[in-house]
Amino acid sequence: MNESLTNLIAEIVAFRDARDWSQFHTPRNLATALSIEAAELQESMLWKTDAEVTDLTRDAASITPLRHEAADVLIYALLFCNRLGIDPAQAIRDKLALNAEKYPVDRAKGRADKYTAYEK
Repeated sequence: MNESLTNLIAEIVAFRDARDWSQFHTPRNLATALSIEAAELQESMLWKTDAEVTDLTRDAASITPLRHEAADVLIYALLFCNRLGIDPAQAIRDKLALNAEKYPVDRAKGRADKYTAYEK
């Protein structure tokens, strides 16, 4: 695992452990928290047009809540991986390899179809 990612996870775990929160961080609860935080990220853009969201991302005051919600999503995802002994970097590499098979460039480029649309 990348040293900076390892250090980041160690910081998150130290923060959690200083508060004795590990007892609450079961895989189910972490998955639930991850889903809730992802929904909060979505909520901040709900009912806005793509142009309005783009404007949000260009304003320092408006992007701060988005940064905070994105951080919450990443924290829970990393805690979930840590709890299950998943190397997040390797999991991402493995998933990219799988997606490369499911979405070959010559058939998927510029398309947003599900991989089943590319099967022969």
